[in-house]
Amino acid sequence: MSLVRYGAPAGRWVLLATVLGSGMAFIDGTVVNIALPSIGAEFAADAASLQWTVNGYALPLAAFILLGGSLGDRFGRRRVFVIGVTWFAVASLLCGLAPNVNALIVARALQGVGGALLVPGSLAILQSAFDPGDRSRAIGAWSGLGGIAGAAGPFLGGWLVGVASWRLVFLINLPIALAVVVVALRHVPESADPDASRRIDVAGSLTGALGLACVTYGFTAWPERGADALVLGTLAVGAAAMIGFVVVEARSSHPMLPLRIFASRVFSATNVVTFLVYGAIGGLFFFLVITLQVVVGFSPLAAGLAPLPVTALMLVLSARAGGLAQRIGPRVPMAVGPLICAGGAVLLAGIDAGSTYLTGVLPGIVVFGLGLSLTVAPLTVTALTSAADRHAGVASGVNNAVARAAGLMAVAVLPLAAGVGTSLIDPATLGPANRTSMLICAGLLVAGGLLALGTIPSSLAAARPAGEPGAADPAGPAGPAGA
Repeated sequence: MSLVRYGAPAGRWVLLATVLGSGMAFIDGTVVNIALPSIGAEFAADAASLQWTVNGYALPLAAFILLGGSLGDRFGRRRVFVIGVTWFAVASLLCGLAPNVNALIVARALQGVGGALLVPGSLAILQSAFDPGDRSRAIGAWSGLGGIAGAAGPFLGGWLVGVASWRLVFLINLPIALAVVVVALRHVPESADPDASRRIDVAGSLTGALGLACVTYGFTAWPERGADALVLGTLAVGAAAMIGFVVVEARSSHPMLPLRIFASRVFSATNVVTFLVYGAIGGLFFFLVITLQVVVGFSPLAAGLAPLPVTALMLVLSARAGGLAQRIGPRVPMAVGPLICAGGAVLLAGIDAGSTYLTGVLPGIVVFGLGLSLTVAPLTVTALTSAADRHAGVASGVNNAVARAAGLMAVAVLPLAAGVGTSLIDPATLGPANRTSMLICAGLLVAGGLLALGTIPSSLAAARPAGEPGAADPAGPAGPAGA
């Protein structure tokens, strides 16, 4: 397979297909937040149902994204990516036509399965299709444009809810998916790991999904039921299933998650940083757009427009941040970026019923956007660089699974930790809960930045596994002494 170059026509087509495809999944991870009050009003849904409208998508996305990356390595990354995009489009149609909240939750779960197939494939395609010298720029552009898609979700959702219906939030995916499939089939080269087993890790998939599902259900049901036998029992089963997942993967001859990938200290540390940072991101955006509507009184469109500066900053700065990581190494951006984000979260903790956008919301949004722009691309580049190229799909799947699981846990746990109770549309409880949640998110971001400072190397060459092209010579200046 001939490699493509960044900026060349072939490279632009590959980037277009991967950004549009993964962008759908990123948008649907955030766009529904802005529609929750409208969905709740139409279906008379309680807080738990609205949480499941979010987590019904996030749970299978997090649970099966490793399987999606593994399937791409085995059966062809473009093939699995196209299947995922098609699946996602059909599930989006079902979401748009849902007659009640339970049907919507089921359709959202099907969306999550499609997302699990397409998201790791998009990154693995970039890693395998681009020339090694251009991968950081390509992944930086993907990260920036994907981050823009996620940040633009509330704006798009607010506009669609305001001018028409929340159902269009899902139906708009259909023409986008069609364009992605056409571009991918015409312009994206196929790739796979020739050494990958053709057997599917069913036991690993089931134990991982069971663990995430039980933990999520336990924390989501806790505010309404309290710590009763069902809640505690479900959490215990979830913890046991998580342990079982690790045992299954360690013993399997064809694991979807080869545990040897974590032999790289950099890969392991990068994924812990990912969990902390993306947990904070998921919690912050979940509470922000709801609080602006319920507590401050913004319209859905105004609440959706509120994070727009994040989109603009990501557009301008993310590709540059990827280039910066290539030049000076990922340690500084990955350490400083989350700390800046934490400052933005602290500012957003001050939102109350009397807040105005210019003084109460915009400063925090701008600071958070600056930090996010500095963080996302270097983090993604480091996660992929620190794994062997033949494991591109698995590495992408792991990093995405960690990020999605972090957002899933944030939506499940933060309302409980912040004392929301059984309603997400009560301003009396949501105001104080938003403050508590933003401060918790700030703490997670600080922890992520400090961990990156202590564990991430000062050059990408030092992050690459030994024996991979571009890896630092341990005896040379870019080896451990320079890391």
